[in-house]
Amino acid sequence: MIKYTQEDIKQGQILLVDKPLEWSSFQAVNKIKWAIKKGFKLKKIKVGHAGTLDPLATGLLVICTGKFTKKIPELQGMVKEYTGTITLGATRPSFDMETGIDATFPTDHITPELIDETIANQFLGTIEQYPPVFSAVKKDGKRLYEFAREGKEVEIKPRNVHIDAFEITGVNFPELSFRIVCSKGTYIRSMASDLGKALNSGAYLSSLRRTKIGDFNVSNAMSPLDFPDMLEREAL
Repeated sequence: MIKYTQEDIKQGQILLVDKPLEWSSFQAVNKIKWAIKKGFKLKKIKVGHAGTLDPLATGLLVICTGKFTKKIPELQGMVKEYTGTITLGATRPSFDMETGIDATFPTDHITPELIDETIANQFLGTIEQYPPVFSAVKKDGKRLYEFAREGKEVEIKPRNVHIDAFEITGVNFPELSFRIVCSKGTYIRSMASDLGKALNSGAYLSSLRRTKIGDFNVSNAMSPLDFPDMLEREAL
């Protein structure tokens, strides 16, 4: 187990955290920041993350401390890898498990071959996608999810993202297991929804895990609950 001294933290560290299910990214950062301030009796310390994960997603959060918070913009731009499951045959307004099913669709016509062909033709390289209405993207100074929760419709502009890989790693209808490697700004929820439409059906994201950011791997990450034990309090 790596131990961190007060000087390490102030000079700057990149901490790899495996965000638990239902935690917000803000909660994970706060847990780290609180542990540092308490452990070293500090009034101030800069701590931030390089890319939000939704509460219903698990996996890699890259957290920077001290002077390394200046690296956050660079880290945010790195290619990311995700694994998870997409459920076919239904849609949800949030494109994931946050909201209930609002429509169901036939799936009898969908085959593994059709899925692979559709992905190869429409979901690789630079593609255009619309962010989910339940997202933190800003429109007129408000988050889109604020409009969505108020029941208000708002025009959303599409954005270009780059998909390096989209592999179906398992088929257990109606669930598809996947691996996606993509650019900054890609919404995996939108990819799930768009895949459902492209298959003349519906789909939503039923689970998501971020496994890599650049060369950083979740296999090397720690639980935020374990971090307090990694501080060298005896060095004070």
